[in-house]
Amino acid sequence: MIVCAGRNETFDFAQVIGVGLIESAINLTKKCMLNKPDFILFIGTAGSYGNHKVFDIIESRKASNIELSFLSNNSYTPLDKVLESNNEIVRNDTIVNSSNYISTNQELCKEYKEYGIGIENMEYFSVVQVALEFKIPVAGIFIVTNYTNENAHKDFLKNHKEAMKKLSEYVVEKNIIK
Repeated sequence: MIVCAGRNETFDFAQVIGVGLIESAINLTKKCMLNKPDFILFIGTAGSYGNHKVFDIIESRKASNIELSFLSNNSYTPLDKVLESNNEIVRNDTIVNSSNYISTNQELCKEYKEYGIGIENMEYFSVVQVALEFKIPVAGIFIVTNYTNENAHKDFLKNHKEAMKKLSEYVVEKNIIK
């Protein structure tokens, strides 16, 4: 099953699950309960914490949910912060961080790199968590649209159309879709 966020980030070969951690968790859970897939592949855009360039394509099987407040020692959580799918499809160790918020503080975001986190995408953590709950292998393919800085939204909008085209071409080149 190939899934994507939705709204302005849709692909005709992917099922929409919603934007952010909550919508995506609810809707993907419903889909898994109705017709459990053998594998879940999430595709979407991402912001880079600095190591990846705009239009880089990253495959991942690891997701985190680490908020900026945690990085500045203003919060803690008893929940797992990093999840990983055991699958042979994707072996990339790039960790994708997820939050319902887009990071814009470039200096604070440098700390994500110290945890081995490379990019952020709003939905991926909940996708991995749902997949693990249902014992379904999962992976994600992301294209960088922006850096996590004060221009994040402006750059996302500027690069989004081209990124969607490049990501679609990538999944065809990799024979993920025909």
